[in-house]
Order: sequence, then C-alpha cells, then structure tokens
Amino acid sequence: MSSSLSKRKLDDYYADDSFIIDMNTLPAAARMRKDQTALPPSPPPLSLPPRSSLTESTCSLNSIQFFVRILSDHTLVLKTDCSGTIKDIHQQIESITGIPVSEQRLIYRGKQLQWEQTLAECKIQNDAGLQLVGRMRSTEHPQAWQLVNDIIFLIFQLYKDTPPPPLPDLPPPKTVKSLLADFLSRTPRANSHKASGHLQVFLSSSAPAALVMLYMSSHKPNRDAANEAIKQFIESSKNVLPKHMYCQCAPIVLEFCKLLSRAAGTDDPLYNVCRSTMGAMVEFLEVGVKKESIGVHDIFPFVSQLAAKLSQDLVLSMESSSFVGPLLSDVRDFTAFVVPVRNKIMLETTFCGPVKFPLSEQSWVCYGKEIIFLHEIFIDLLGKLEDCLGKIEEQVDMRAKSDGQTLFFGWCQYLAILKELNSISKLYDGAEEVFWEKMKQKKDALCYLIVRFAKRSDEHQWILEHKEVTNFEARKHLAMMILPEVKDEYDEQHEMLIDRSHLLAESFEYIAHAELDSLRAGLFMEFKNEEANGPGVLREWFLLVCQAIFNPQNALFLACPNDRRRFFPNPASKVDPLHLEYFNFSGRVIALALMHKIQVGIVFDRVFFLQLAGHDISLEDIRDADPCLYSSCKQILEMDPVAVDQDALGLTFSHEVEQLGSRKVIELCPDGTSIIVNSKNRNEYVDSLIQHYFVTSIADQVTNFAQGFADIISSPQLQRSFFQSLNPEDLDFMLHGSESEISVEDWKAHTEYNGYKETDLQISWFWKIVGQMTAEQRKVLLFFWTSIKYLPVEGFSGLASRLYIYKTSESYDLLPSSHTCFYRLCFPAYPSIADMQDRFRIITQEHVGCSFGTW
Repeated sequence: MSSSLSKRKLDDYYADDSFIIDMNTLPAAARMRKDQTALPPSPPPLSLPPRSSLTESTCSLNSIQFFVRILSDHTLVLKTDCSGTIKDIHQQIESITGIPVSEQRLIYRGKQLQWEQTLAECKIQNDAGLQLVGRMRSTEHPQAWQLVNDIIFLIFQLYKDTPPPPLPDLPPPKTVKSLLADFLSRTPRANSHKASGHLQVFLSSSAPAALVMLYMSSHKPNRDAANEAIKQFIESSKNVLPKHMYCQCAPIVLEFCKLLSRAAGTDDPLYNVCRSTMGAMVEFLEVGVKKESIGVHDIFPFVSQLAAKLSQDLVLSMESSSFVGPLLSDVRDFTAFVVPVRNKIMLETTFCGPVKFPLSEQSWVCYGKEIIFLHEIFIDLLGKLEDCLGKIEEQVDMRAKSDGQTLFFGWCQYLAILKELNSISKLYDGAEEVFWEKMKQKKDALCYLIVRFAKRSDEHQWILEHKEVTNFEARKHLAMMILPEVKDEYDEQHEMLIDRSHLLAESFEYIAHAELDSLRAGLFMEFKNEEANGPGVLREWFLLVCQAIFNPQNALFLACPNDRRRFFPNPASKVDPLHLEYFNFSGRVIALALMHKIQVGIVFDRVFFLQLAGHDISLEDIRDADPCLYSSCKQILEMDPVAVDQDALGLTFSHEVEQLGSRKVIELCPDGTSIIVNSKNRNEYVDSLIQHYFVTSIADQVTNFAQGFADIISSPQLQRSFFQSLNPEDLDFMLHGSESEISVEDWKAHTEYNGYKETDLQISWFWKIVGQMTAEQRKVLLFFWTSIKYLPVEGFSGLASRLYIYKTSESYDLLPSSHTCFYRLCFPAYPSIADMQDRFRIITQEHVGCSFGTW
C-alpha cells in the first residue's frame, strides 16, 4: 500500500466509530459491525506453551514475510525477523497507516497475539495471513486499552523471565499491582455505561486469565505479585467502587472464580476470597433480569459446591471435638448464593404454589434442574443436621452428668445453616412441615444452640415464628437480644440523682426527658444525701419506682382482683392530666428494668400483654382482669336460646359507665341502644363488650406505654417483636422472677467466703439462722445483702455473680453491713449464735433491711 493511499484511507477510517478488517475471514466472535461500538473480541483463556517448544523451527527462515489484511481489498505485506515481537509489527503498522499502536489488535488463527510474544512463539509461518482488528481514536476508553495492554505485557515478561533489578539512576519499574491500581482509579464513577465499557476492556483482553496464569507460576515472587494484584482488584470492586457498579464488576469477579477454580482448586485461599466477594456482590445484583447480567446458571455452581462442602464438614464436626466445623465464610457464602436462586424460584411459584414432585414435563422450564438439585441439597443437609442435633443432645446430657465432657466447636454454625434450610423448605410442598417436625423432635438441642450461639447480629424471626420448638431459656435469650446491651462505660450512661421523698416525680423528670441514646447505654444513679451508688443502688431504685408506678393509688394501673401482682392499664387514669406521659415513662422504665435484668416483682395481666404483642383479646383472656365480667359473659353465652330471644336479658348494644362522678351510656356499635341482644347476636355483643372494656377504653394508655418501651428498643416493630417472641408466662418470669420460696441450700451453694472458712462456727451458725427465718425474712435479708428482692426464675444461678460473706475486724456490737453492688455481706466473728441471731433479727425487719447498709 502506498503512503498516499494510506493517508487517503485513514481519513475514512477516522470518520467511522470503528474499523473492521477482513470481515469475511474473521471468526464470528471477532466481528464487529460498523454501526456498533462493541469492544474487541474476548480471546480464549491465555496459556503459555513450554519454553522448550518455542524453537527456531517454528520459522522456516530467520526472516519471514507475512500479510496483514486491514480491509477486504487492502493488505499490508510485512517482513521481519522471526525473533521480533508482535509489538514490533504494531509499530510498523503505525508507521505505515498512522493507526496508533494502542488501538491495534492482531488476530492469527482465531487468537489475539500479545505484544511481548515473538513471531516464533506465536508459530507464525512464512506467508501467513494476519487480521488487524481494533477501535479507532473515537473509542471511549483508549487509556483503558493502553493500561490493560501494559498489564498483560508485564505479566508475560514476569512469566518468561525474572525481571532485572532496577538501575540506581532510574525510577523503579511499574508493578502489575500499580498498573492495575491506575486502571481502577480511572473507572468512571458517575456514568454506569462508561464504567461498564471501561471494565469490559479488562475482561475482553483476557487480563483475568493472564493474572491467573501468573498466579499459577512456579516462581514465588510471580505468584505473590499476582495474588496482590487480584486481591487489589477484588477488594476495590467490593469496597472502593460504589455498590451501583457491582453489576459491572461482578462478571470480572465471576471470571476470576471460574479460572481459579479450574487452575488452583476450590480450596485455594485466593479462590475463596474471590468467591466471598462474589457472594457479597450478588445481594446487590438483579440476578437474571437482563440478558447480559449474572444469571441463576452462573450462581448455582457455587451453591452446589458449598453445599457439598457443608455436608462433608457437618459429618466431620460430629466425629471430632477438635474439628472447627463448617467455616463461617462457607456458611455465609452458601446463604449469599442460595438467596437469589431461592428468590427466582419463589417468583416462579407465586401463582402455582409450592413445588410438587414429580415435576411435570412443561413445568419449571427455566429452573427445572436447579429446583430438583436444590431440593436434594435440602434433604441432604437437613438429614446431616438432624444427626448433628442428636449428637448435641448426647453430649449435653453427658456434660450434665460429667463436667469434664468437652463440647464441640463445630456447633456454632448450625443455626445459620438451619435458618437457610427453613427458607428453602418454603419452596417445596410439605417440606416446611417436615423441617419443623424434625426441629420439634430435637427441641432440646435446638434450644441449646440458641442460648449458646445466637448473637445480636443474627436474624431470629424464623425461630420466633415457631415458639413451640423453644423453651423459656431460648425465648428469653432471643428476646433479650432485641433489647439494647448495657454499656460498661459509666460516662456514657444516663446519670440520675433522686430524692427518695420525691421518688416518682423526680424519676419521671429524669427518664421522660432524657436523650434516648443515653438511656439505651444504661443508667447510673444515686440517692440524694447518700454515699451509695452503683448497681446495688440501681436495683433498689427499680424496685421502688415500679412499686410507685403500679401502686393503684396513683391510678395508672389496676391490680387483678384474684392476683394483686398482676396489672393492666386503668381506664380512669385520665384523672391525671399527665397520665399519658406517665404511661410513656412506665414503658421506658419496664424496658430498662428488663435491659438491666432486674426482677421488679410485678407482672402484666394477659389482656395487657396480648395488646402489646398486637394480638386480639377473647373472653378467656379476661378471666383474671375482671372475674365478674367474665362470669356474666359466660352466662350470656350459655343461656337457653329461647330465653335469650324472649328478652330475658333485657340488654342492648350499649353500656353504662361512670366517668368523673357522672354516669354515661356508651354505645357498643352505631345505634347500639336500639339493638336488642338475642341468641343470634349475643356472641357479637360479648365481643363488643370485651373490646370496649379492655381495648377501646385503654387504647391511648397501651399506645403510650408501647411507645415508651419502643423508645428503648429503637422501633415500634421491634417492640412488638419483643412481646411476640414470648409467652405471657415468660414475661412473668422475667419481670417478677421466681415464684418459689428462697432455697437455703441453693443460696449456700452459690456463696463464697473471704476471711471465713465454710467450716467456721460463725458460718455454721449463719446458715442455721437463715434456715430458721420466715420466707419474708429471707427476702429482706437477700435485699439487704444484694438489693435483690426477687430472684431470677433460675434461682441463685441466674444472678450475675456469686454471693460473698466477708469477715470484718469490727466490734461484736455492730450490726452486719453489705456492699450490694458486689453481693457482699460483712460481719465480725460473733462470739455466740445468740449474738449473731440478735443482730440478724434486727436487719431482717422490713423497715431496716430495705434502707440500711446499702453502700
């Protein structure tokens, strides 16, 4: 081609968006239409032949001639030494045509030739034909192509030869990592289309294959360089680039996963990094929504691979106490990849219900294989976990009999796997019932896992929806994790200084107007004019303020007639203009008491608990709150229908109430005074009456209490979840504590001594005296000792610490003292049991034991 022809044609080239050479002879994958801005073709995975095969025999002569076709009717004839590089050819083409080297791609036998390769290495024969393919100067990403070419060139240089040390007067040579960092830094952030094109350059040029090739090198520095570079790309894709670009990065990460799994295996650490990154990205991708996006077929191999690994690890975790069991990363990745697959299948089943086996020929055309295999995974892992839960029951039982039994470390990931299996079970007809039946059979093991391994960061709603497979200990553990955790730093806690003589009013001011973040951190308080502070004083304050809040004389709550410990909101609380603010305050106090794990000696009636949990109220629920109304309603429902229809009741859908000294008729429904109660509508009448008494009349009070509770938990949704996670009896145990009398033997078993020995006479006398006390005296003594009046349902083992008896050197005439914060009781070595008994008789009087020595 003459130089004039070259110049004339060049203007035509640059007028177009892309140029194509020899369209009829290029492979289909390498072709580009002139009206497209497609990237150059993606070459096959790179592989470097053994150096021994790269001999001069590849060329027939030292110098060869070959042809480069640049248009269907134009061909360059070039001649060079067979030891020359492909880059030399590119430079010759540039000198003739003016086409920049960075915009040229040479194709030979369907493969793209790399710059650093020689003609001999590429096995180019004499009179061979090469095709020139590339983009013109109007390409959006010329710098990206140049950088990627430099990266690949450097990789091949490293692979073939160990690079020479840098000369002292020259700057250090660029590394693969630095070039890659430059490439990533140039990724457009604001324009997704440009970002996609920029990153596609990296993928289309086979850069991932080149990096993996270098990673598999036998030369350790090369492996390290590739490891650093790939990790840099992976970490930048996940943590540096914005999440909306995950859809552009994910295909490259997926390519790394595929290449590394084939070359290095699925146990390779770098492969696991890439796989975990892919799992983290999948959450933000619309899987299979667009043709070019990541699809279920791309993700499911990860599901299959991880399921097999988890299955193997579950078996091993049962066999050895030293085996760590399924790794957190494996379980996390399994969940990450299963979720989009499950969601796509769930979308398919929306209109036809759960999948039934066998599948019909026309059903599930898109995901038939995945549906079948995912079901097999569910059956396999559920069977393995059923065996694991059985092993837990055996081990826990053995540990109870012998404290020397070691528990297995591998159990900690069982809950996370069970959670995902529960989600998968919803896809298949009958599978969910099978899952929960197995959990019911292994209830003890499941509850052990919950108490031992469930964490605040986990999602537990799947368990709370099936409370029948849990016990009190497990439900309490899950509920407590909804509440904030008390912080140890006193400077972050909410400080209060309360005057005992104005306890309720000052407590209201401190709690109702506090910053919520400081309340959630915990409380630190003192009583005015008293030296005591710390946890012991705080426990006393909770007891006293709850006694005041639930004192019927304050008109906020009513006690149940048959159980004075049980309370529900008072419909007449509006006599106090601030009553709703006080209900909000009450909700905060109860949430804080639960958060601090302090039993306050009161319980909620069922009608109050159910409303806080968002449940309806029925006739049986009001039995304790209003026995008279309950009995009357039962009689109405059980009366002979004929008598009711003859107006024997004389009732209408209305009710007369007394408000602020005057009587008022309340209609239970529109025009209720004219609707007579008969046998057909009496059920509706009873429901309306219950609704009025225990829902409508106290709706504002319940709402404000719930809001105060939610202020501590952080949201109304979590407030409702807290109560829904418990049975009414569970909250009784958590708020009131143990219903049993204090056991002296349990008390003694959880007490240690300082200065005394268990065999000392004074210790023997002490426990003898405690054994002779009344139940109320023991409560007073316990309160004097610890500021605890109501033990947890677990007894002394449920306390935060053991109790201590300290020997003092003070005069025998002095009374015992206590450090309630540290559960310490202090007394001197009294000379006789009579002296000791006399001293303890004094402090176990209610008015003394509840206000003396608490420092």
